[in-house]
Amino acid sequence: MAKLKLGAIHDDKPINITHELPASVHRDLVAYAEILAHETQQPIGDPAKLIAPMLARFMAADRSFRKARRAGQRPAEGQG
Repeated sequence: MAKLKLGAIHDDKPINITHELPASVHRDLVAYAEILAHETQQPIGDPAKLIAPMLARFMAADRSFRKARRAGQRPAEGQG
């Protein structure tokens, strides 16, 4: 079986964000949760709980983001 990029999900104090996902992305998220649950032997009750670790992993792997953050760069006004 392929090694997934995410590992076990750790509990942390969450904040609420409401966002709509395309149906195809939701289906992939559910499939990912099923595969991860099988791989880690840890049930994933809500596939939405994977979104935060996926975003964190994505940002951690983005070299340009890390470099800009270390340099103290912030987005220009209006570029959010």
